[in-house]
Amino acid sequence: MVRKNDLILLLVIFCSMGAGIGFPNLGKVFLPYPLYLMMFLLFLSFLKIEFVEVLQNIKKTTSIILVLCLLKLLIIPAGLFFLTQAIWPEYALPVLLLSGISTGVVAPFISGLLNATTLLVLMMVVISSLLVPFTLPALVELLMGQTIEVSFLSMVKILTMVVFVPAFGVILLRHLVPSFLKKLERAQFPVSLVIFACINLGVFAKYSSFFMERLNKLAEIILVAFLLSAIYHIVGFLVTWGRKKEDRLAGAISFAYINNVLIIVFSSQFFGPLSPTLAAMYMLPFFTMIVPARIMGNFLK
Repeated sequence: MVRKNDLILLLVIFCSMGAGIGFPNLGKVFLPYPLYLMMFLLFLSFLKIEFVEVLQNIKKTTSIILVLCLLKLLIIPAGLFFLTQAIWPEYALPVLLLSGISTGVVAPFISGLLNATTLLVLMMVVISSLLVPFTLPALVELLMGQTIEVSFLSMVKILTMVVFVPAFGVILLRHLVPSFLKKLERAQFPVSLVIFACINLGVFAKYSSFFMERLNKLAEIILVAFLLSAIYHIVGFLVTWGRKKEDRLAGAISFAYINNVLIIVFSSQFFGPLSPTLAAMYMLPFFTMIVPARIMGNFLK
Protein backbone atom coordinates (compact mmCIF):
# COMPACT_ATOMS: atom_id res chain seq x y z
CA MET A 1 0.00 0.00 0.00
CA VAL A 2 1.29 3.46 -0.95
CA ARG A 3 1.66 5.75 2.08
CA LYS A 4 0.86 9.45 2.35
CA ASN A 5 4.57 10.30 2.59
CA ASP A 6 5.22 8.32 -0.61
CA LEU A 7 2.63 10.41 -2.46
CA ILE A 8 4.12 13.62 -1.07
CA LEU A 9 7.57 12.49 -2.22
CA LEU A 10 6.30 11.71 -5.74
CA LEU A 11 4.56 15.10 -5.87
CA VAL A 12 7.77 16.90 -4.86
CA ILE A 13 9.84 14.86 -7.34
CA PHE A 14 7.65 15.59 -10.35
CA CYS A 15 6.89 19.21 -9.45
CA SER A 16 10.59 19.98 -9.06
CA MET A 17 11.37 18.17 -12.32
CA GLY A 18 8.69 20.21 -14.08
CA ALA A 19 9.94 23.43 -12.52
CA GLY A 20 13.50 22.67 -13.59
CA ILE A 21 12.39 22.02 -17.16
CA GLY A 22 9.83 24.82 -17.40
CA PHE A 23 11.76 27.48 -15.47
CA PRO A 24 15.45 26.75 -16.09
CA ASN A 25 16.57 30.13 -14.78
CA LEU A 26 15.17 29.16 -11.36
CA GLY A 27 16.89 25.79 -11.49
CA LYS A 28 20.23 27.20 -12.60
CA VAL A 29 20.74 28.56 -9.08
CA PHE A 30 21.25 24.94 -7.98
CA LEU A 31 23.42 23.80 -10.91
CA PRO A 32 26.71 23.72 -8.91
CA TYR A 33 25.24 21.86 -5.93
CA PRO A 34 23.52 18.50 -6.82
CA LEU A 35 26.64 16.50 -5.94
CA TYR A 36 26.93 18.02 -2.46
CA LEU A 37 23.18 17.80 -1.90
CA MET A 38 23.33 14.09 -2.75
CA MET A 39 26.07 13.63 -0.18
CA PHE A 40 23.91 15.24 2.50
CA LEU A 41 20.92 13.16 1.40
CA LEU A 42 22.95 9.97 1.83
CA PHE A 43 24.20 11.27 5.17
CA LEU A 44 20.57 11.54 6.33
CA SER A 45 19.75 8.10 4.96
CA PHE A 46 22.72 6.49 6.72
CA LEU A 47 21.53 7.81 10.10
CA LYS A 48 19.42 4.69 10.69
CA ILE A 49 22.13 2.22 9.71
CA GLU A 50 24.38 0.68 12.37
CA PHE A 51 27.45 -0.13 10.27
CA VAL A 52 29.24 -1.99 13.08
CA GLU A 53 26.24 -4.25 13.70
CA VAL A 54 26.01 -5.08 10.01
CA LEU A 55 29.69 -5.99 9.74
CA GLN A 56 29.48 -8.10 12.91
CA ASN A 57 26.66 -10.19 11.39
CA ILE A 58 28.15 -10.59 7.94
CA LYS A 59 29.76 -13.96 8.76
CA LYS A 60 26.30 -15.51 9.15
CA THR A 61 25.37 -14.83 5.54
CA THR A 62 28.70 -14.48 3.75
CA SER A 63 27.88 -16.87 0.91
CA ILE A 64 24.51 -15.38 -0.04
CA ILE A 65 25.84 -11.80 0.29
CA LEU A 66 28.72 -12.57 -2.06
CA VAL A 67 26.35 -14.11 -4.61
CA LEU A 68 23.86 -11.24 -4.40
CA CYS A 69 26.58 -8.57 -4.65
CA LEU A 70 28.19 -10.30 -7.64
CA LEU A 71 24.84 -10.44 -9.40
CA LYS A 72 23.68 -6.98 -8.32
CA LEU A 73 26.83 -5.04 -9.17
CA LEU A 74 28.31 -6.98 -12.11
CA ILE A 75 26.37 -9.79 -13.79
CA ILE A 76 22.87 -8.29 -13.98
CA PRO A 77 23.95 -4.82 -15.17
CA ALA A 78 26.28 -6.37 -17.78
CA GLY A 79 23.57 -8.76 -18.98
CA LEU A 80 20.95 -6.01 -19.24
CA PHE A 81 23.47 -3.78 -21.02
CA PHE A 82 24.05 -6.34 -23.79
CA LEU A 83 20.32 -7.08 -24.05
CA THR A 84 19.42 -3.39 -24.29
CA GLN A 85 22.25 -2.70 -26.71
CA ALA A 86 20.81 -5.36 -29.02
CA ILE A 87 17.18 -4.21 -28.95
CA TRP A 88 17.18 -0.54 -27.82
CA PRO A 89 20.74 0.83 -28.13
CA GLU A 90 20.15 4.39 -26.93
CA TYR A 91 19.15 3.00 -23.50
CA ALA A 92 22.19 0.73 -23.12
CA LEU A 93 24.22 3.17 -21.00
CA PRO A 94 21.28 4.47 -18.88
CA VAL A 95 20.24 0.87 -18.15
CA LEU A 96 23.81 -0.08 -17.24
CA LEU A 97 24.12 2.83 -14.82
CA LEU A 98 20.77 2.24 -13.13
CA SER A 99 21.24 -1.54 -12.92
CA GLY A 100 24.77 -1.29 -11.53
CA ILE A 101 24.07 1.09 -8.66
CA SER A 102 23.97 -0.05 -5.04
CA THR A 103 20.95 -1.20 -3.03
CA GLY A 104 19.05 1.84 -1.79
CA VAL A 105 19.16 3.07 1.78
CA VAL A 106 15.35 2.91 1.94
CA ALA A 107 15.40 -0.83 1.10
CA PRO A 108 15.46 -1.99 4.78
CA PHE A 109 12.22 -0.05 5.35
CA ILE A 110 10.65 -1.77 2.31
CA SER A 111 11.77 -5.14 3.67
CA GLY A 112 9.89 -4.40 6.88
CA LEU A 113 6.72 -3.69 4.91
CA LEU A 114 7.02 -6.97 2.99
CA ASN A 115 8.19 -9.10 5.95
CA ALA A 116 11.49 -9.92 4.28
CA THR A 117 14.82 -10.71 5.97
CA THR A 118 15.77 -7.16 6.93
CA LEU A 119 19.29 -8.06 8.11
CA LEU A 120 20.10 -9.48 4.67
CA VAL A 121 18.80 -6.33 2.96
CA LEU A 122 20.69 -4.11 5.41
CA MET A 123 23.94 -5.91 4.68
CA MET A 124 23.33 -5.51 0.94
CA VAL A 125 22.90 -1.76 1.46
CA VAL A 126 26.22 -1.44 3.28
CA ILE A 127 28.35 -3.86 1.24
CA SER A 128 27.04 -2.76 -2.17
CA SER A 129 27.47 0.92 -1.20
CA LEU A 130 31.10 0.27 -0.26
CA LEU A 131 31.79 -1.59 -3.53
CA VAL A 132 29.88 0.50 -6.08
CA PRO A 133 32.42 3.35 -6.34
CA PHE A 134 34.74 0.80 -7.91
CA THR A 135 32.43 -1.66 -9.70
CA LEU A 136 30.24 0.82 -11.59
CA PRO A 137 33.05 2.91 -13.15
CA ALA A 138 34.84 -0.34 -14.07
CA LEU A 139 31.72 -1.63 -15.84
CA VAL A 140 31.24 1.62 -17.74
CA GLU A 141 34.91 1.66 -18.75
CA LEU A 142 34.89 -1.99 -19.80
CA LEU A 143 31.57 -2.12 -21.64
CA MET A 144 31.39 1.35 -23.15
CA GLY A 145 35.10 1.57 -23.95
CA GLN A 146 36.00 4.37 -26.31
CA THR A 147 32.39 5.44 -26.84
CA ILE A 148 32.61 7.74 -23.81
CA GLU A 149 35.23 10.32 -22.94
CA VAL A 150 35.17 9.99 -19.17
CA SER A 151 38.13 8.66 -17.22
CA PHE A 152 37.77 5.69 -14.89
CA LEU A 153 39.50 7.58 -12.07
CA SER A 154 37.13 10.54 -12.41
CA MET A 155 34.10 8.29 -11.93
CA VAL A 156 35.72 6.48 -9.00
CA LYS A 157 36.59 9.80 -7.36
CA ILE A 158 33.02 11.11 -7.61
CA LEU A 159 31.31 7.94 -6.33
CA THR A 160 33.86 7.42 -3.56
CA MET A 161 33.36 10.96 -2.29
CA VAL A 162 29.56 10.76 -2.49
CA VAL A 163 29.29 7.41 -0.65
CA PHE A 164 32.22 7.27 1.76
CA VAL A 165 32.23 10.83 3.11
CA PRO A 166 28.58 10.66 4.36
CA ALA A 167 29.11 7.16 5.79
CA PHE A 168 32.22 8.17 7.74
CA GLY A 169 30.49 11.40 8.79
CA VAL A 170 27.65 9.45 10.39
CA ILE A 171 30.05 7.06 12.13
CA LEU A 172 32.14 9.94 13.52
CA LEU A 173 29.21 12.09 14.68
CA ARG A 174 27.49 9.08 16.22
CA HIS A 175 30.41 8.87 18.66
CA LEU A 176 30.85 12.61 19.19
CA VAL A 177 27.31 14.08 19.23
CA PRO A 178 24.71 11.25 19.19
CA SER A 179 21.98 13.54 20.56
CA PHE A 180 22.34 15.88 17.58
CA LEU A 181 21.96 12.99 15.13
CA LYS A 182 18.77 11.86 16.87
CA LYS A 183 17.29 15.35 16.47
CA LEU A 184 18.36 15.39 12.83
CA GLU A 185 16.80 11.98 12.26
CA ARG A 186 13.42 13.29 13.42
CA ALA A 187 13.56 16.00 10.75
CA GLN A 188 14.84 13.61 8.06
CA PHE A 189 11.75 13.44 5.86
CA PRO A 190 11.01 17.16 5.36
CA VAL A 191 14.72 17.95 4.96
CA SER A 192 15.05 15.13 2.41
CA LEU A 193 12.11 16.54 0.44
CA VAL A 194 13.85 19.92 0.17
CA ILE A 195 17.07 18.23 -0.97
CA PHE A 196 15.22 16.13 -3.58
CA ALA A 197 13.61 19.28 -4.96
CA CYS A 198 16.90 21.20 -5.14
CA ILE A 199 18.69 18.29 -6.85
CA ASN A 200 15.97 17.99 -9.48
CA LEU A 201 15.87 21.73 -10.08
CA GLY A 202 19.61 21.76 -10.71
CA VAL A 203 19.76 18.61 -12.86
CA PHE A 204 16.72 19.24 -15.04
CA ALA A 205 17.43 22.93 -15.58
CA LYS A 206 20.65 21.74 -17.21
CA TYR A 207 18.68 19.74 -19.80
CA SER A 208 15.63 21.98 -20.10
CA SER A 209 15.92 22.54 -23.86
CA PHE A 210 16.22 18.77 -24.47
CA PHE A 211 12.97 18.04 -22.63
CA MET A 212 11.01 20.96 -24.08
CA GLU A 213 11.76 19.59 -27.53
CA ARG A 214 11.07 15.91 -26.66
CA LEU A 215 8.37 15.78 -23.97
CA ASN A 216 6.75 12.78 -25.72
CA LYS A 217 9.86 10.74 -24.85
CA LEU A 218 8.94 10.75 -21.16
CA ALA A 219 6.29 8.06 -21.70
CA GLU A 220 8.90 5.84 -23.33
CA ILE A 221 11.33 6.43 -20.45
CA ILE A 222 8.65 5.57 -17.87
CA LEU A 223 7.96 2.30 -19.73
CA VAL A 224 11.66 1.39 -19.57
CA ALA A 225 11.73 2.21 -15.83
CA PHE A 226 8.80 -0.15 -15.10
CA LEU A 227 10.28 -2.92 -17.26
CA LEU A 228 13.57 -2.67 -15.38
CA SER A 229 11.84 -2.75 -11.99
CA ALA A 230 9.89 -5.87 -13.00
CA ILE A 231 13.10 -7.56 -14.18
CA TYR A 232 14.93 -6.69 -10.94
CA HIS A 233 12.11 -8.14 -8.83
CA ILE A 234 11.85 -11.35 -10.85
CA VAL A 235 15.61 -11.95 -10.94
CA GLY A 236 15.80 -11.33 -7.19
CA PHE A 237 13.17 -14.01 -6.58
CA LEU A 238 14.85 -16.47 -8.96
CA VAL A 239 18.45 -16.20 -7.74
CA THR A 240 17.35 -16.97 -4.18
CA TRP A 241 15.43 -20.05 -5.31
CA GLY A 242 15.41 -22.75 -2.66
CA ARG A 243 15.82 -20.37 0.27
CA LYS A 244 13.05 -19.43 2.68
CA LYS A 245 10.35 -16.98 1.60
CA GLU A 246 11.79 -14.07 3.63
CA ASP A 247 15.20 -14.44 1.95
CA ARG A 248 13.65 -14.53 -1.53
CA LEU A 249 11.77 -11.33 -0.80
CA ALA A 250 15.02 -9.82 0.49
CA GLY A 251 16.72 -10.76 -2.79
CA ALA A 252 14.04 -9.00 -4.82
CA ILE A 253 14.17 -5.92 -2.59
CA SER A 254 17.99 -5.75 -2.76
CA PHE A 255 17.86 -5.68 -6.56
CA ALA A 256 14.80 -3.49 -7.17
CA TYR A 257 15.03 -0.79 -4.47
CA ILE A 258 18.17 1.04 -5.49
CA ASN A 259 20.01 4.33 -5.02
CA ASN A 260 18.51 5.82 -8.18
CA VAL A 261 18.95 9.38 -6.87
CA LEU A 262 22.69 8.77 -6.76
CA ILE A 263 22.52 7.91 -10.48
CA ILE A 264 20.60 11.14 -11.17
CA VAL A 265 23.50 13.11 -9.72
CA PHE A 266 26.33 10.89 -10.95
CA SER A 267 25.11 10.60 -14.55
CA SER A 268 24.36 14.32 -14.80
CA GLN A 269 28.05 14.91 -14.03
CA PHE A 270 29.30 12.82 -16.93
CA PHE A 271 26.56 11.82 -19.37
CA GLY A 272 23.62 13.21 -21.37
CA PRO A 273 20.03 13.82 -20.24
CA LEU A 274 18.66 10.31 -20.87
CA SER A 275 20.49 8.64 -17.96
CA PRO A 276 19.42 11.08 -15.18
CA THR A 277 15.87 11.13 -16.58
CA LEU A 278 15.54 7.33 -16.49
CA ALA A 279 16.91 7.36 -12.94
CA ALA A 280 14.38 10.04 -11.93
CA MET A 281 11.47 8.23 -13.57
CA TYR A 282 12.42 5.10 -11.65
CA MET A 283 10.76 6.83 -8.68
CA LEU A 284 7.41 5.68 -10.13
CA PRO A 285 8.01 1.91 -10.03
CA PHE A 286 10.13 2.37 -6.89
CA PHE A 287 6.93 2.97 -4.91
CA THR A 288 4.13 1.51 -7.02
CA MET A 289 5.79 -1.91 -7.37
CA ILE A 290 5.58 -2.48 -3.60
CA VAL A 291 2.04 -3.85 -3.95
CA PRO A 292 2.84 -6.32 -6.80
CA ALA A 293 5.94 -7.43 -4.85
CA ARG A 294 3.78 -8.17 -1.79
CA ILE A 295 1.28 -10.11 -3.93
CA MET A 296 4.09 -12.08 -5.55
CA GLY A 297 5.56 -12.80 -2.13
CA ASN A 298 2.23 -14.28 -0.99
CA PHE A 299 2.62 -17.03 -3.58
CA LEU A 300 6.04 -18.04 -2.25
CA LYS A 301 6.38 -20.91 0.19
